[in-house]
Amino acid sequence: MAHEPTVFIVDDDRALRNALEALLGSVGQPCKTFASTQEFLADWRTGSSGCLLLDVRMPGTNGLEFQSEIGRHNVTLPIIMMTGFGDIPMSVRAMKAGAIDFLAKPFRDQELLDAISAALRKDAEQRTTRSEADQVRMAYDGLTKREREVMVLVTSGKLNKQVAGDLGLSEITVKIHRGSVMRKMGARTLPELVRMADALRLGADEHSAT
Repeated sequence: MAHEPTVFIVDDDRALRNALEALLGSVGQPCKTFASTQEFLADWRTGSSGCLLLDVRMPGTNGLEFQSEIGRHNVTLPIIMMTGFGDIPMSVRAMKAGAIDFLAKPFRDQELLDAISAALRKDAEQRTTRSEADQVRMAYDGLTKREREVMVLVTSGKLNKQVAGDLGLSEITVKIHRGSVMRKMGARTLPELVRMADALRLGADEHSAT
């Protein structure tokens, strides 16, 4: 189920967990339920897709506390917060911390389903972005030390002649390395290569450390 979008429900209310499981089952949406954040983490598999439906008030680690530390557990799922005692400050805190929605109990079935649909779309978008970023990083890691130096300087706006002077190379050698960088990175244009460098957070002075 790791690759199938799943709604992970964490709430200490057994009746609510059962009701949500039945609701999601009726629309064919896979879900898994847990009575605590500890149970969820014991079952969590990094890379699982879907979203997290998280109760704010629970014994032990509550939802807001868990939300603040979730990154340490490699959980990247979009979060929908639930509470039966919701107020504006809690809502603001949850949203500022990254929750994509905040539902006050009791909520309507359609309200929940709409929030879940939005969360699953966001998860898919985030995964696409991470996948593209990983591909760029892998391509960059495949460059030679000299190619990385050339890429950093070229994408900082320097001309081939300036890059040659900085690196003590001939201009024709820089052109060869530049062409190799473009090919290995899969960049069709210089602006595209610049966007890749920005995504990798390459700095103009990084060539001395690469």
